[in-house]
Amino acid sequence: MIVCIAEKPSVARDIAEVLGAHTRKEGYIEGNGYQVTWTFGHLCTLKEPHEYTPNWKSWSLGSLPMIPPRFGIKLIGHDPGIEKQFHIIEQLMQNADEIINCGDAGQEGELIQRWVMQKAGARCPVKRLWISSLTEEAIRDGFAKLKDQADFQSLYEAGLSRAIGDWLLGMNATRLYTIKYGQNKQVLSIGRVQTPTLALIVNRQLEIANFQPKQYWELKTNYRDTTFSALIRKSDEEIAAEEEKNGGKKKIIENPGIDPIANREEGEALVERIKDLPFVVTSVSKKDGREFAPRLFDLTSLQVECNKKFAYSADETLKLIQSLYEKKVATYPRVDTTFLSDDIYPKCPGILKGLRDYEVLTAPLNGSTLPKSKKVFDNSKVTDHHAIIPTGVYAQNLTDMERRVYDLIARRFIAVFYPDCKISTTTVMGEVDKIEFKVSGKQILEPGWRVVFAKDVKETTEEKEEEDENVLPVFVKGESGPHVPDLNEKWTQPPRPYTEATLLRAMETAGKLVDNDELRDALKENGIGRPSTRAAIIETLFKRNYIRKERKNLIATPTGVELVQLIHEELLKSAELTGIWEKKLREIERKTYDARQFLEELKQMVSEIVMSVLSDNTNRRITIQDAVVAQAEEKAKKEPKKRERKPSVPKEKKPKATPAATSLTTANADSLVGQPCPLCGKGTIIKGKTAYGCSEWKNGCTYRKAL
Repeated sequence: MIVCIAEKPSVARDIAEVLGAHTRKEGYIEGNGYQVTWTFGHLCTLKEPHEYTPNWKSWSLGSLPMIPPRFGIKLIGHDPGIEKQFHIIEQLMQNADEIINCGDAGQEGELIQRWVMQKAGARCPVKRLWISSLTEEAIRDGFAKLKDQADFQSLYEAGLSRAIGDWLLGMNATRLYTIKYGQNKQVLSIGRVQTPTLALIVNRQLEIANFQPKQYWELKTNYRDTTFSALIRKSDEEIAAEEEKNGGKKKIIENPGIDPIANREEGEALVERIKDLPFVVTSVSKKDGREFAPRLFDLTSLQVECNKKFAYSADETLKLIQSLYEKKVATYPRVDTTFLSDDIYPKCPGILKGLRDYEVLTAPLNGSTLPKSKKVFDNSKVTDHHAIIPTGVYAQNLTDMERRVYDLIARRFIAVFYPDCKISTTTVMGEVDKIEFKVSGKQILEPGWRVVFAKDVKETTEEKEEEDENVLPVFVKGESGPHVPDLNEKWTQPPRPYTEATLLRAMETAGKLVDNDELRDALKENGIGRPSTRAAIIETLFKRNYIRKERKNLIATPTGVELVQLIHEELLKSAELTGIWEKKLREIERKTYDARQFLEELKQMVSEIVMSVLSDNTNRRITIQDAVVAQAEEKAKKEPKKRERKPSVPKEKKPKATPAATSLTTANADSLVGQPCPLCGKGTIIKGKTAYGCSEWKNGCTYRKAL
C-alpha cells in the first residue's frame, strides 16, 4: 500500500480524488492502492527545555545558555485530536510499502512532514510530490513526475537549522532578558527575526521624535500657466553619492544652478532681481520612452499592494491567497520571485482563456502569439516556485476580500502580455538673468498595458511622479515673455512611520530603503524572515504588545521602545546581521553552506550574548505595559470631544515593592499626574501600573519615571 500524506484534509481530498481513492476511513481515504492521510499543519515541534533536563524547568540565570547536545521532537501540546490523528498516521506509515510526501512544496512543508515521518518511525522508501497549484492537471502531472525524497535533503536541513536557530536564540535570550531586566515575572520575548523587526519600527519612531526640521526656500516662476523651478547646485555630498552610484568612477558631472537659498532675504532679493526681466526658453527636449507592465506578484509585493489598496494586514493577505490556492484558482503563494519559468509559457493561452470574467481584456490577446519577455520568463530567477498567477480555473464562490486579491493577481497576469506603454517626456529649460529654470512633463502616447488597470492606473505610479503626468503646452526655443516669480518657504520632513506595506519591504531588504526593482532583488538574499513567515512575525509583535496600529501606521509601545533601547547586543537587534544569517540559511538550501557550521556559529553567538548580559552591573529595568492597560489608554484618547479631556489614568493597583518604587512618596508621585511632560513638552504625565509616562508615548515620547 502507498501512503500519501498531505498538510490539510482539504488538500488530501483533492489528491485522493485524482488518485481514485474514494473510501473514507477514520483519518484517511483509501482506494486504488493508496491511503491518503493528512496533518493539520504542524503536528510536531522541538522539545521544551525541561524535556532535555529537569534543571531547565525553572528559569534561572545559572542554567543559561541552554544548549541541548541533541535536539528532539514531540507532538504539539496535549490536543486529543492531534494525538488521535498522529496515531492513525503512525499505523499507516509502519505498514506502508512506500510513502509519498504531499506536503506544501516549500521549506516549512518539508519540515512538517519530515518530523511526522521521523516521529512515526517510517522505514520504507519516500517520494516527494512537488507542485505549484492544486488543479487536477497539476496533481496528475506531479504524480507522473514524483521525485526522490533525497533530492530535498538540503531543503529539510535549512528548515531544521531555522527551527533550531530560533529555539536556541528565542529560549535563551527570552529567559535571559526576562530574568535580568523584566519586572513582576513578565516575559520579555526575544526572537531571531522578531527583535530586529521591532528595532526597525522603534528606530524609525525615534528618528521621527528626534527630527529637527530645517527651513529652506524654493524659487519658482510661472510662465504661460506653467510652473518652472530654479535649478539648485548639487552639494559635494550629492556629487559623491552619484559617483558611488556609478561604481566609484569619477566623471565630470554638470552642476548648473544657484546655491541653495539660505534665508528669506536672499530669496526675496532673487525675486526682485528677476521679476521685471523676461523669461526666455533656452531649450526644449523631447524623449520618447516605454514603460513595462508592473511585475507579477511574489508574496511580499502582493501583501504590500493589498495593504496599500485595501488596508489588509500581511497576515490577512496571506490567509486570503492561501484560500485562493486551496480553491485551485491561484498558484502556490509562499514565493519570493516575480518571474515565471519557461515551461509555464505554453500554458499561458489556456490560463488567459480560463479568465472568463476578464474577456474584455483578454480578447485583444486571442489569436496572436503571446510575447515572451525576459522580464516575465526567466529560468535563472525561479527556484522551487514561480510568481503568483491565476491557474485558469474559473474563479467562483469567492468572498469579497478573496475577489479583490484575485483581481489584483489576474490583472497583473493579463497586463504582462499587453504592449508597453509609450510615453513622451518633455523637458523645458528657461532662463532669467542667468538663473536657470526647469520643468518636465509626461504625455502618454499609447496606453498599452495601462488599459488593464483602467481607473487604478494612478495608484500604480509613484506619488512623486504625479507632477510629471501633466501635459505641457507647446514651447519653442527662444520664445520669451513676462513671468511671475515666487518664493516658497519649505521645511524638511521627518521620515514616515512604518506601515505594514513599508515594513514588509524593509524586512525584505534588511532595512535598506530601495525603490529600484533590480536592486531590491539583489538585497532579497539578505532580507530578514521568509515571505511565508513575515506576516506571522508582525502579528507576534502585536500579540506581545510591542507595537500597535494607529490608522495604517505601526507604532511601537513604550514596552517595545524600552526593550530595543535596553538591548545592547547588535547581534540581537540588527536587521543587517539577521539578514546575513538568513542568507546562510538560503545557502544551506542550495548546498553551498554547511548546516552544522551555521548551528555552531549560532551556539557561539548565544553564549556570547549570555556572557555580555550577565556582566551588566547596571540596575536597568523595563516598564511592562499590559495590553489591557494599553487598550484602556487608547480608548480614553478616542473619547468624544464633548467630554472634558483628562489624562487617561488606568485603575491603580498597588505595585510590588521594588527599590525604584520606594524612591517616591505617594504624595509627591500623585502630584506628577497631569503635569506637562518634561521631555517633549507636548503631553501630560499619566500613571501606569509600574511607572509614570507621557500621554504622547504613542507618538514617540519615551519619558518614564518608576513608581
